[in-house]
Amino acid sequence: MSLERTLVILKPSAVQRGLIGEITHRFERKGLRLAGMKMMQLTEDLLNEHYAHLAGKPFFPRVKASMMACPVIVCCYEGVDAIQVVRSMTGATNGRVAVPGTIRGDYCVSSQENIVHTSDSPKTAAEEIARFFKPEELFEYDRAIVDFLYYPEEYKLT
Repeated sequence: MSLERTLVILKPSAVQRGLIGEITHRFERKGLRLAGMKMMQLTEDLLNEHYAHLAGKPFFPRVKASMMACPVIVCCYEGVDAIQVVRSMTGATNGRVAVPGTIRGDYCVSSQENIVHTSDSPKTAAEEIARFFKPEELFEYDRAIVDFLYYPEEYKLT
């Protein structure tokens, strides 16, 4: 187990549907610590970098158009095994097959308009966080509840 940071983007489908509070509430109630959050309008250049692995796919122009439809909310969450925790909470990419109880299982029926983007590995998380946040936009702070979230051996600052 390790303390990790991960990126979460609340996509235009979440913003337009008024789900920002619902989704951030779920991550907070799980016990993840919010290290940074901001609203921003994504640009084509930023999306070309962020989704470079999709650049040759025929659906890539739709992805970019969808992600630029309105501002997004970009969040950095921290916790023990945060990447896996967030991905488990988020559910399958296709909302039609996402398990009820997950964010996508509860709030979407699309593979494209699927509410959130989440980092998929520690390497990707580090790259994505650096892409969307300046160091001074991320915060370290103690939470009084940490002793009620983890066993002392589980929670080590690395």
